[in-house]
Amino acid sequence: MQQPVFKLLAVALMLFIHCEVAIAQLLLQPGDPPKQPDIPVFYRGTLMDIEQAIAKLQRGEVAQIATSPGGLPVYAVYYGEKEGFKGQANYNSAVAAQNPAFYARKGADTKPVVYFIGPVHGQEAEGIVGLVNLLEIAETGKDLRGKAWPELGEFFHKSRVIILPTGNPDGRRRVPYDTFVGLPEETMTKYGQGTKKDGTLWRWPHAKALHPMQGDVGILGAYFNDDGINIMHDEFFAPMADETKAIMKIALEEVPDITVSLHSCSCTPFVIQNAHAPHFMKRRIDDFARQLNNRLISLGLPNRGSNWSLKVAPEDEQFPPRSSFNLVSALHHASGTMAFTFESPHGTIEDGTSYEQILDIQLTLYEEIFRYVMAERLLWE
Repeated sequence: MQQPVFKLLAVALMLFIHCEVAIAQLLLQPGDPPKQPDIPVFYRGTLMDIEQAIAKLQRGEVAQIATSPGGLPVYAVYYGEKEGFKGQANYNSAVAAQNPAFYARKGADTKPVVYFIGPVHGQEAEGIVGLVNLLEIAETGKDLRGKAWPELGEFFHKSRVIILPTGNPDGRRRVPYDTFVGLPEETMTKYGQGTKKDGTLWRWPHAKALHPMQGDVGILGAYFNDDGINIMHDEFFAPMADETKAIMKIALEEVPDITVSLHSCSCTPFVIQNAHAPHFMKRRIDDFARQLNNRLISLGLPNRGSNWSLKVAPEDEQFPPRSSFNLVSALHHASGTMAFTFESPHGTIEDGTSYEQILDIQLTLYEEIFRYVMAERLLWE
């Protein structure tokens, strides 16, 4: 799409979303805490914030990759030229031939490809905040606080980068709060996983027990798009959601070296292992997780403690199955990417993380992802 035309459409969509945000605020129910009046200007985690960030891009190329069931655009922003990996087979067939280079030739002469997938759970907007600031860094070298990130900015010249600010705009639109910083975890749970018709909360993990989330639904949780699909747990061999199809299509075409799916909880930050990746890939994810945690410790940011690791067992069979084949599993098996989930704190009363800390956690994660892929890239030749 031509950039000037796109920007006109973006302005029109911002006006539409402004009306939708007003509607979302009406979802606040008696007894809900009031919206926070003092959200910092750098903390931008709404659909309107995404539209505004995209409308002013100069270096990044934006594409609408899908339309949600609720009629909202799903965007991807691309930096760096697409690599021509000269493949001749799909990934799994290439692995069966004992060389993934038959799928994509990744020599030292090709740039690493990094894939950031913004929240597929609409209440987990901390990833949107981070990615909107990452777009600002890619464009100007500074985040929305005016803080320079020279190493992050330089990585954009050395890599192919794909950024999806959010994977589930429907869910984000239905959340009446711009952030959960300083609010009770129970409020986040109410709008995140939703309620039954009698008003009781679905809660985690039982919100995953009904899928699509249709039928006994009072408040449709932001986990789900407007069709009740939890994109993290779609049917990946026959995807139900166009958002899922678009996310997977990018992985197939771009062959990312590393992919992160951004999530949040009332927690200290941590990486979740890809339960259905091969053992060697689990080891790599564990190495990265410890590298990131040690960096958070060094910066005085919330962390998991000095002895934390993902503890990859020699044999990781688990009966009965309790680890799902989810979005990050599918991304690995489709493209060979090192895919994992990252959980950021929400800043609820229970986890106590500040706006500044949340943004620094997000941007530190991104910096460490680039550092890792530059140092530990797997070449397929």
